[in-house]
Amino acid sequence: MTGQKYGLCGNVHFLRYLNSLCHDDYFAALENLHRYFDYSAGTEGIDIVPPASGCNNFGRYEIALLFLGMMHFRFGHPKQALEVLTEAVCVSQQQSNDTCLAFTLAAVCNMLSEIGVSSTAGILGSSFSPLTSIGISLSVQQQLFVLLRGSLKRAESLKLKRLVTSNHLAKAKFDLTHVQRPLLSFGPKASMKLKTCPINVCKELRLSSHLISEFSSESSTMTTDGAFSSVWLKNLQNPLGSVVLSQENGSGSNTNAFQFYAQPSSIPGSVLQLIGSSYLLRATAWEMYGSAPLARINALIYATCFTDALSSSDSALAYVKLIQHLAVFRGYKEAFAAIKIAEEKFLSVSKSRILLLKLQLLHEHNLHLGNLKLAQKVCDELGVLASSVTGVDMELKTEASLRHARTLLAANQFSEAAAVAHSLFCMCYKFNLQVENATVLLLLAEIHKRSGNAVLGLPYALASLSFCQSFNLDLLRASATLTLAELWLSLGSNHAKRALSLIHGAFPMILGHGGLELCARAYIAEAKCYLSDPSFSVFENPEVVLDPLRQASIELQVLEYHEMAAEAFYLMAIVFHKLGQFEEREEAAASFQKHMMALENPQQEQRLLFNI
Repeated sequence: MTGQKYGLCGNVHFLRYLNSLCHDDYFAALENLHRYFDYSAGTEGIDIVPPASGCNNFGRYEIALLFLGMMHFRFGHPKQALEVLTEAVCVSQQQSNDTCLAFTLAAVCNMLSEIGVSSTAGILGSSFSPLTSIGISLSVQQQLFVLLRGSLKRAESLKLKRLVTSNHLAKAKFDLTHVQRPLLSFGPKASMKLKTCPINVCKELRLSSHLISEFSSESSTMTTDGAFSSVWLKNLQNPLGSVVLSQENGSGSNTNAFQFYAQPSSIPGSVLQLIGSSYLLRATAWEMYGSAPLARINALIYATCFTDALSSSDSALAYVKLIQHLAVFRGYKEAFAAIKIAEEKFLSVSKSRILLLKLQLLHEHNLHLGNLKLAQKVCDELGVLASSVTGVDMELKTEASLRHARTLLAANQFSEAAAVAHSLFCMCYKFNLQVENATVLLLLAEIHKRSGNAVLGLPYALASLSFCQSFNLDLLRASATLTLAELWLSLGSNHAKRALSLIHGAFPMILGHGGLELCARAYIAEAKCYLSDPSFSVFENPEVVLDPLRQASIELQVLEYHEMAAEAFYLMAIVFHKLGQFEEREEAAASFQKHMMALENPQQEQRLLFNI
């Protein structure tokens, strides 16, 4: 009876520990974690396989270290987390606890993939890789690949199905952002293409789904292939008046969303979490590859089917992706309305993620409105969120620096913007953030284009194209191609046909998957190419120029992008003047003047004044 009471006390403290994690209370979480291991051995919450040494299950120091390391990671202490997890690896090896070792290696893999660490020297031991024992030094990327492969093999040998699935998802994430290179660099070098492999990503995602479908439930009943899909389809019902991110005023009356009302009891919650994570990873992959519809549908499936089974933080991420899609394709009005709904749904647990999205959209919108003072204020708030400590969330640090450079660019402070972008490129290169480097290089090309140094911008645009090809970033590649065409056009009318050819080559991707701003840019660039070409006569085919300019003006007015909208109306006025259509010319000129006045005297609308 005494043992049962101790077990119940341990469970209580573990629940308090989890509650403290959800409320970001570090000291309470640490205290309850210590008390939990005072009352129990930490045997709950982990698949226990009896150690080979036959020791008892109580007082396992390595499991305590595993939980402590994961807690440090949760609270943003990456260096301490890596040190604790490294010690957990050593103790697990000494105690022959293969299960804890497998989970610890998986946790280390997750940390190295989530945070930016330029070097693991002095943090990770040499026992992770057999190559280090023969004097071969590995980069962080190669070390992470070795860890992933070793963790997967260990989980498969122990038949830890959930961990196997989690490792397959981790390998898919690794293949998504890393170019595979040989671990050994000596010997004859065969020709190889330094590119990521989307096929490998799909393969790992399918393997994870296959393993999940074979997973036995907690009641030890096997689930046959396809049973999950059959059960889900039976539970999919038409929404009864509530859709994801619906608006109270009823303007968003789409009934294409669907509602997942009840999860079948035969599927364990941990399995549902892994299934949901696979959909979220699919959404991220399609975002990178440039397929907006597929990214949106996977995020929508995640948000509608798995919100009850997953953490609020992951659910908030799905809502963030959907709101970003709204901002890019529908404008900021609907995006800000959706943010209000998301803030009500995620009150405190994921406030930081929703706050970050709000700051991003506020920054973009104020840049479009020409309100640089408020844009700089928002940029400063982003800088506060991005810590300067090495090893924290590199995505946030990169985002803050990108926003800072774009604010300086909008203020025509070209040298300062280039300095910030160059510093950011060096940081991304140091921490092996190669995908982010493609964006930074494109920003540098844009800075030189805006400053009138098109010749200096060409190498950056070409380098960005090379990165996009290596990482299969199709939409970003189309954007880089558009920037390259604009640079060629800046060099003179002799390059108009070359620029037009580049734009037409990128049009299928831009018009099929690009947002309002990218499409408008492409339309305006196409019109400028025609107008700059000496062999083109606007009198023979004026609609070739006017149609894209009209479409661009419509999309830019939805975004309230005053500067680019003014450019579109200015070009329309010129064309109408050449055609002798003076009434249409005056109308276009009036629209041009309206946007220029709005740009010079930005109004801080009441709906933009969020409590930052």
